[in-house]
This record gives sequence, C-alpha cells and structure tokens, in this order.
Amino acid sequence: MAEITHVVLVQWRADVPAEVKEQARASARGFVGVIPGTVSVVEGPSVSPEGLEQGFDYGLVIRFADAAARDGYLPHPVHRVLADLIGAHAERVVVYDIEA
Repeated sequence: MAEITHVVLVQWRADVPAEVKEQARASARGFVGVIPGTVSVVEGPSVSPEGLEQGFDYGLVIRFADAAARDGYLPHPVHRVLADLIGAHAERVVVYDIEA
C-alpha cells in the first residue's frame, strides 16, 4: 500500500485573530500519535522567497501510512476540530492528496 501525502492550503479571512490561527496550528501538531496512521505533520506559514502563495497564508502537510489511514482521519474527531475551525474562518482552502 502506498503512502498518502495530504496537502492543505488556507487563505484566512482578513478578520481572523491570531489566536484562531494559533489554535489551528496547535490542533494540527496534535495529530501524530492520536490519529491512527498519521506518519508526520508539517505546518505553518510560507517562508518561500518566491512570493507565489497567491494569497494562501497557511499550509499543512500530513503524511499517512496509506489511503485507509487518510480515510479514517477525515471523520476523526481530532481532525474535525481543525477542519471545522478552518471552515469557519477561511476565505479559500485547497486540499490536494498525492500517492507515493
């Protein structure tokens, strides 16, 4: 079975306070060891010098052991906290999954 890399890009609404953004970051950092099959999480704002973010403020990359682990993550209550927070405060969201 192939590993899945799950990429999420978020453009926060202009009125979103820093506390909400930090809550999102803390939530994402808590996935490994809690959501089965989560191999790693890397998250944060872009540090690219290219300036090609097209308005996206926050990125999240999660590696899953396989597609079944990714599928189990989607309804998992720990993930739902972050998904609901992003859904309530994002202007735009892109989700892109890559199979290794």
